[in-house]
Amino acid sequence: MFPRPIEQSSAPVRYGYQAFLPVALILWLLPLLAIFLTSIRSAKDINSGNVFGWPSEFALIDNYTAVFTQSAAAQYMWNSVLITVPTVAISVALACLAGYALAIYKFRVALPLFFLFVAGNFIPFQILMVPVRDMSVQTGLYDTITGQFLFHAAFQTGFCTLFMRNFIKALPFDLVESARIEGIAEWKIFWYVILPLVRPAIAALAVLIFTFVWNDFFWANVLTQGEAAKPITAGVRALNGQFVNNWHLVSAASLLAAIPPVACFFLMQKHFISGLTMGAVK
Repeated sequence: MFPRPIEQSSAPVRYGYQAFLPVALILWLLPLLAIFLTSIRSAKDINSGNVFGWPSEFALIDNYTAVFTQSAAAQYMWNSVLITVPTVAISVALACLAGYALAIYKFRVALPLFFLFVAGNFIPFQILMVPVRDMSVQTGLYDTITGQFLFHAAFQTGFCTLFMRNFIKALPFDLVESARIEGIAEWKIFWYVILPLVRPAIAALAVLIFTFVWNDFFWANVLTQGEAAKPITAGVRALNGQFVNNWHLVSAASLLAAIPPVACFFLMQKHFISGLTMGAVK
């Protein structure tokens, strides 16, 4: 049912795996390397057709400085922060509360509610595009920062609840029963008993949602029109139109947009891996 560990394979399989792994890594990193090389080329290289060769001159500082001086990239980045951080806070907080209720309490509609959260994750976003846009226009939330993080929080809460419910469900129920016998209030059980135990899961979930929302391109274009509320993903697309054939500046902006999720993962790497593997062994 599960793949056999590579250490238990035959010697030719192990050697083949060790030889193939660096090749796969290079192939995976090749597009990023190409984008980086493009981001440090000069405009003369791009216009002369030197797109895949070694740059004739390096314009690292000039290109990355031009992204901020010749465009609203700084504003786009700040908009992404204003959208992503509240989304993570709202969706994770609601998921912890809902996950606790669905995992601990035994009431008749618990299972249908859980299925409702799960079913929402299987609805394609393209189907919701028109009604969500119409709703945002009618409520005055279209082309605003507030509208974007509220809609993102609503969409992400279903997945977050599924995630947190499964982690809380795996905890020993005896802990909750013991606390109740001692007369501890229910909110104290949630705050002082459950939350410390699922802290790695919360960290892993926060990293996932941060990456999902920061890298979102679909809703960034559906829910915005002007430049004031665009996140960096939609802003890079606007830079493409602004700079026309200046792909070195577009590449530089794309790499700058990728830095925050990567930094978030490496800062939370320990908690992220711990959260994903929690419960894997006893």
